[in-house]
Amino acid sequence: MSTISDQTADARNRVIESAKRLGVQLNEQELERWMNSITQTTEGSDIVVDEKTGVFGHKVSMLDFDPKDLERFRTIGKIVEFDDVPGVVETALALSGSAAQSKVQTHPGDCDYFERVNIIAPTKAEACQILARIMREKAINSLSGDNFQFIELKFGSYPQDVICNERPCSKGSPIAWSADEVVAGKIEARDSEGNPVIITWDSVADDPGWCKLDWVISDPVRGQLANASNMLDVTWEAPDGTITPLDGYLDAYFQEVYLDAESAPIFNKLVKQVSSDVMDDYVSELQYQVKKYVKEDNLNYGKAAKRLYNIFRLNGQYEEAAFLRELFDEPAALLYQVHALVKTVQEATEKSTVFDIDSILDQTDELIMAVIKVLEGEEELEIVRHLLRLSRCISRQEEGVPLGPQVDAAQAEVMNIVNNFFYEKMTALPAIKAYIDELKS
Repeated sequence: MSTISDQTADARNRVIESAKRLGVQLNEQELERWMNSITQTTEGSDIVVDEKTGVFGHKVSMLDFDPKDLERFRTIGKIVEFDDVPGVVETALALSGSAAQSKVQTHPGDCDYFERVNIIAPTKAEACQILARIMREKAINSLSGDNFQFIELKFGSYPQDVICNERPCSKGSPIAWSADEVVAGKIEARDSEGNPVIITWDSVADDPGWCKLDWVISDPVRGQLANASNMLDVTWEAPDGTITPLDGYLDAYFQEVYLDAESAPIFNKLVKQVSSDVMDDYVSELQYQVKKYVKEDNLNYGKAAKRLYNIFRLNGQYEEAAFLRELFDEPAALLYQVHALVKTVQEATEKSTVFDIDSILDQTDELIMAVIKVLEGEEELEIVRHLLRLSRCISRQEEGVPLGPQVDAAQAEVMNIVNNFFYEKMTALPAIKAYIDELKS
């Protein structure tokens, strides 16, 4: 009967063979470290604390975080985080998404943060009012700085079907507030018959729903523009200690790396309330997202690959997870970052008063160089052509004239190549292809 170490070695060898067959570069030493670490059983808590750095998170998440980027993320975190209010607001800030997997995803698209915000109040209504106040204050106090520009936040839901900023918005969908709308405390829209509809900040406060804030920043370490977001999981703590999520669901903690050990007591208090089925729920949600991203009308195999990696590493399919892990290091995966940064360039140009045209053009030049580094032939020429057009439009940018067509064209070309790369590599491994096919059925 084979031992666990023998099984791990066999799985590792199969990953190496598959990678060589498919032309995927891999770091065999890092692969061995990860395979050995993730297959070891750990006694006691699933939460691991790095005593040296003070960061903590689920033991599987911690395997993928590289502390060399920690100070960079803590610096950016100071822009996006909420302040504690003693006896009223408790917070725990974490990295999420690709930012929490810096050993794996060497070309992350954005700087994604996740913050648990626990509000202590006599009633749920008062907790909602406190949240409304601190979110608006946060946005107004961080509209712009030397290296950042607020873009928008999600708060509340549309009370009816409306046309807002020339886009149809359905009843119950999240409201996206621009900087000007947050300051004004209202959104001006119209109904299907053209009648004016005014949605005020206070009128949607009792049902905050999905809460998320976005900025464009000038990355202090990498010297490039990036999107920085903070998604909130807000809870109300009643006088009897009962904790209630304000959006109806307490989020899982399997893809978060918390940045400050001092927030551990708050984290521990909240995760005690997490459902016993939380891992099954989390995997089910990831499966739903994979199904969405492999549909013809919404193809994004890069996002599908990231979610499949998280599914496999949690449900014990370590061989499949290890193979996907190697794909994120491939040169073509850099294009996933290019896709995200094209949108960031657009937001910096259209919505920012902080970044000058020269710095935005420098970022566009970097995108062009990244494409040249990775591609060749007709694919390279087509994407570079679109990026050059985008660069010309930026240099001639007139206030109020959108860059949308140029951005959409460049992103479409990049996404086509990203999709082809991830689809070809993922489906060449029979176990991953079978998993995707089963989700599609």
